[in-house]
Amino acid sequence: VQLVESGGGLVQAGGSLRLSCAASGFRISTYTMSWYRQAPGKERELVAAITSAGGSGSTNYADSMKGRFTISRENAKDTVYLQMNSLKPEDTAVYYCKAGKGPFSYWGQGTQVTVSS
Repeated sequence: VQLVESGGGLVQAGGSLRLSCAASGFRISTYTMSWYRQAPGKERELVAAITSAGGSGSTNYADSMKGRFTISRENAKDTVYLQMNSLKPEDTAVYYCKAGKGPFSYWGQGTQVTVSS
């Protein structure tokens, strides 16, 4: 079982990045998929989540990301995405992907996003 994030990097403020999270060893279709982030010296926080089809594929965002970030999933490819627009320096963090279902959860290793001012 593995989650692998990609797409991070260095971008100027106002720019965009698209993160991907590819799962292997299990199918994501019945899992709630989430993105979290952790900035230096801060606790890990929820960025966005998307439920499985059983949960109507509904999405949820942290207030500071609403209108700028979009989470989506492609179950056929066992991949979840995070489109990030209008990036700010305070979005700098390691971004982690999580798959959750009941008491089970899997985490990726994270991808660094750095936004320069």
